Amino acid sequence: MAWRLRLAPEKTTIDFFRLQWITFGISGVLVVVSLVSFLTLGFNFGIDFKGGTTIRTESSEAIDVGAFRAALDPLGLGDVTITEVFDPTFGADQHVAEVRIAAREGEEAVGQATIEEVERALSAVQPDIRFTSVESVGPKVSGELVQKALLAIAAAAIGIGFYIWLRFEWQYSVGTIAALLHDVIVVAGVFSLFQIKFDLTIVAALLTILGYSVNDTVVVFDRVRENLQKYKQMPLRDIMNMSTNETLSRTVVTAGTTLLALIPLLVFGGDVIRGFIFAMTLGVFFGTYSTVYVAKNIVLWIGLPRGDKAKKSTNEFADIDA
Repeated sequence: MAWRLRLAPEKTTIDFFRLQWITFGISGVLVVVSLVSFLTLGFNFGIDFKGGTTIRTESSEAIDVGAFRAALDPLGLGDVTITEVFDPTFGADQHVAEVRIAAREGEEAVGQATIEEVERALSAVQPDIRFTSVESVGPKVSGELVQKALLAIAAAAIGIGFYIWLRFEWQYSVGTIAALLHDVIVVAGVFSLFQIKFDLTIVAALLTILGYSVNDTVVVFDRVRENLQKYKQMPLRDIMNMSTNETLSRTVVTAGTTLLALIPLLVFGGDVIRGFIFAMTLGVFFGTYSTVYVAKNIVLWIGLPRGDKAKKSTNEFADIDA
C-alpha cells in the first residue's frame, strides 16, 4: 500500500462541544475587544483611505526599491509606499515604479515643495529617472473608499448567507453569517489594536477570508445534512460532532496547505504584500476556528427540524449541485 501523509488521524471522536462555553466565550471576548478597539483606537489608514500623493517614475535601468526607500527616509515623510509596476507591454528597458506618500494630518495632499524634495532624492539614486505623473487623492475620495469597502464586505457576507439559505436552511445561514462576521471583525480588530497599516489590500484580504471561511463551513454543513438523513434518531449534537470529526482531516489539510503557501510569503514577500498575507494568515486560523467552534454551535442552539417536519421544510434548492 502506498504511504500517505496524514495531518490528522483517519478516525477521531473529539467532542467539540465539551468546552463550548469556553471556546464561544473566547470568540465573544475577541469580538468585543475588536469592536472596542474600532471605537477607541480606530485604524491606521494607509494612503488609500486618508489621502496623499502618488508619484510615478520611469527609468531605463532596473529599480532598486530598497535604495529608493533609503533615499526618502531622511526626509521624514511618514507613511511612504514604494512599489515596482510590472506590465507585459513594457519594453526591456522600461522600469516603472510608484511612490505613494500619505498626506499629513489636516492637509489635503502632499505639498509641491515636498514633491520636489522627493524628486531630487530619487534623482540622486537613479540619474536617468523620469517623473511621468503626479496624482493626489483628497480626503473626500478616501472617505468614499472607506464606505465602499464596508459595503463590499457587507454585500459579500449577505450574498454568502443568502446562498447558504438556498442551499441548506435558514438556520445554517445564520450560523454561517455569524462565523463570517466573527472572522472579519477579529482580523480587522488585530489591525486596529496593533495599529498595523490598513489599506485596500487588507479589504481584498478580508473579502478573500470570507470565501475561504465559508468553503470550510459548507463542507461541514453538507456532512451534517447527510448524517441527518442517515441517523434520524441520533441527537443533533452527536450528529454535528460526528460530522465535524469526519471532515476534520480535510479541514486540517486545507488549512495546512494554505499556510504552507502563506508563511513563506509572509517572511520573504517584502513590505508590499506583507499586510495582505498577514491578514490572510490570520483569516486561515480564525476561519478554521469559527467553522469548528462558532458556526455549528449557533445552528445547534437554534435547532434544526427533524423527521416529518424536516421533510416538509426541506428547501427546494437543497439538491442543486454547487
